Amino acid sequence: MKKIDLRRFDANMKTAEVCAGGGVFWIDADDSRCRLDGFAFRSAGEPFRRLPYSPALPEAVNALAGHTAGGMLTFRTDSRRIRLRARLENHCRMDHMAATGSGGFDLYAGPAGHRRFSGIARFDPAAAEYEILLLEREQGGMEEFQLNFPLYSGIGSLAVGLDEGAVLETPAPWSNPAPVVIYGSSITQGGCASRPGSAFPAMLSRMLDRPFLNFGFSGSGKGEPEVIAAIAAVRTPALFVLDYQANAGSAGIRDTLAGAIDTLRETHPSVPVLIVSRIRWNRERLVTGSDFLHDAEAEEAIAYQRTEAERRRAAGDRLVFFLNGESLTGPDWHECTVDGVHPTDLGFHRMAEGLLPVISELLTLTGTHHE
Repeated sequence: MKKIDLRRFDANMKTAEVCAGGGVFWIDADDSRCRLDGFAFRSAGEPFRRLPYSPALPEAVNALAGHTAGGMLTFRTDSRRIRLRARLENHCRMDHMAATGSGGFDLYAGPAGHRRFSGIARFDPAAAEYEILLLEREQGGMEEFQLNFPLYSGIGSLAVGLDEGAVLETPAPWSNPAPVVIYGSSITQGGCASRPGSAFPAMLSRMLDRPFLNFGFSGSGKGEPEVIAAIAAVRTPALFVLDYQANAGSAGIRDTLAGAIDTLRETHPSVPVLIVSRIRWNRERLVTGSDFLHDAEAEEAIAYQRTEAERRRAAGDRLVFFLNGESLTGPDWHECTVDGVHPTDLGFHRMAEGLLPVISELLTLTGTHHE
């Protein structure tokens, strides 16, 4: 049977056209008129890494720290068109995650609190580099834009193209620049969002107008002391979120959680810590026969995390909290993943909506205690 080329019948299914001609000036992520977030330890000109390379870190964490999940570039411009030129490194192509999420960028427009999705990098998934037109407006006019980096790829080089003669200005500052630091699994990293801005940390960043540092490491959020120590080096955090049960399991949580909080407390004795148990997985229903029960291993992990938070609070550390993640994806949680484990955009939206009031309340505690 003859293969169908859907692009012949539906123009919306075509990948983005390569930019043509001149009339463009290119800027990089270190342009002083832009704000780069998500790379707490990076200096200008250095690779885009979430954690510095260290032989002390597990091999998987060193590798995945080169993925740019949570990176974002914000700027103001009156350019009518916005182009993008990127070279990917170690792009993880998956059969259950769109390339627009794993290796693409997406663009939001508008002021803080009112940002709207406005463009996506659509490219040949087999390509190691691409140049595309992200946005074309009917008219110019100054507007703030936020560019979200790929979730499951490194970036070897990046340039943003604006119309020749366009104005480029610094964006408005964050309402509060102190970051929320999230440590976790592939779900935290963003698997399997259809685009970077749909990962729940990115959603929360837009909702709260403050930076989020994404330390999700796919399959590798296991609470190792060396990793927690590296994350504890973040300066002036507003909140730590520990959401790594999905990778550590019950035994791993028992082995590492208390030590992880001790390590955070050595550097940040008065920053709130929120422990979040994992979301429901579809396969649990096959084990329990119920929409409302976890398997025994998960129940044990949930109980331990809750008890550890209670123990610390009883001992005087009133800034350690627990949230049962089973409620985050709602009563129809079984409709919220692509594979029974990893959320779709719907699942991530539910997670963000569920976490929002809890994190908002905990952020009111930041600053009431002094380190």
